[in-house]
Amino acid sequence: MIAARFARDGAAVLVSDIDEAGGEESVRLIAAGGGRTAFFRADVRDERQVKDLIAFGERTFGRVTVLVNNASAPFRPGEPLDHWADTVQTDLLGAMFATRHAIDAMRRGGGGAIVNIASISALWHGRRSPGGAPAYDVAKAGMIRLTTALAGLAESDGIRVNCLAPGWIATHGPREYWESLTPAERLERGVPSKLLTTTQVADAVVRLATDESLAGRVLAWWSEDEPRLVKFGDRGYAEFVDLPTRSLKFEV
Repeated sequence: MIAARFARDGAAVLVSDIDEAGGEESVRLIAAGGGRTAFFRADVRDERQVKDLIAFGERTFGRVTVLVNNASAPFRPGEPLDHWADTVQTDLLGAMFATRHAIDAMRRGGGGAIVNIASISALWHGRRSPGGAPAYDVAKAGMIRLTTALAGLAESDGIRVNCLAPGWIATHGPREYWESLTPAERLERGVPSKLLTTTQVADAVVRLATDESLAGRVLAWWSEDEPRLVKFGDRGYAEFVDLPTRSLKFEV
């Protein structure tokens, strides 16, 4: 949906995935709608493949102006400490590889924009209901910090880096689980009362990529609320509580 939205707005779109059939289908749909597009298979866990992907984009379309870091490993909440290396390699290191090589390309092309896709799971400070996958949360928190740390590129190189941290999205998996619950069960399990649509997510990504007033910013969208920017320079947590009082006993 993100690629299709950029194509609809007139951008030439390079689609990349390890799923060649899915990637080629995306290209077919974009081309059928009159969009300029191409497919390049790349596994973002391999920096060499990422470098080749960016180079292919430059050769094919002349320059790279926008990068959307949206690759993600399978979500496995039932296996909290398994597969963590694959998740971090895909969701965080893959984005860092792509960002590093896209910056070089954008410098050659006179600037650009990078949009990282994180998650509200990176913002939670503990969970009131079971769930989550530690490696996924770690990777998405890293995406947020990568974004804010690169804010200065806007002034030095004309490259704006921003981040979307969405809530639950109506894609396969989350939608089926959400639909299996009653409203009361959703409330009990900390599941939102509604889901974000893929169209809403695509619109938010395009806004972050094209709004020249935004750099180093994180747009949080908690599914049930309106999207809001995290205040730049925020220290991380807006609310604090005091330590509980207790007696200290030492053996002598």
